[in-house]
Amino acid sequence: MNVQYNLMTLFADGGPMMYALVLCSLVAVGVIIAKAYTLFIAHKDTDRILEEVHELTRSDQIDEAIRRCTETPGPTAAILLVGLRRIREGKFREGELEQAIDTTGTIELGFLERGLVILATVANVAPLMGFLGTVAGMIMAFASIETAGDVDPTLVAGGIKVALLTTATGLLIAIPTNIGYNYFVTRIDKLIVDMEQGTQQILNLVWDLEREGKVQEAR
Repeated sequence: MNVQYNLMTLFADGGPMMYALVLCSLVAVGVIIAKAYTLFIAHKDTDRILEEVHELTRSDQIDEAIRRCTETPGPTAAILLVGLRRIREGKFREGELEQAIDTTGTIELGFLERGLVILATVANVAPLMGFLGTVAGMIMAFASIETAGDVDPTLVAGGIKVALLTTATGLLIAIPTNIGYNYFVTRIDKLIVDMEQGTQQILNLVWDLEREGKVQEAR
């Protein structure tokens, strides 16, 4: 109860800028939770689906591989699925497979990166809001000195407190948000590598099937 009271007191002492900073923190927390869940699902079965599709296609079980991809969420499974469906047709136009895979990869990457702009914005804006609060607090302090005509520590203490609270709050929001942003970028980079691996697996399968005469490319 005492901790809650102290937090509310600090919030009130920080001035109007604290409302904007709290809003930024809520937005960042919401995006971080959503993005963490999304990337967890996207990463969850990536290695498994790559291995299963490799084994199933080598044993000519294309339909079963397609079913497994359909049941597996994530960008790697989506790329494998679009490639396997065209392979099942047994005939496709020149460059059609590569174009379909590239398009799917672009769409999936856009979905994975959704929300990162918000995190980057919060990480950049929160400290600036804190510094703006700092300026406002110093203006209040000097205004108090001007009004009193005397330099009294008690007159400037309120303005300095506002300045320090807003600066600290802005940094407190920006630091974990920036850490979260960089972590998600790293996770997405790993998913991009997995997507490239899936693309290469599909292309290798097509080359093997073409060599065996099981599929042909329409010219």
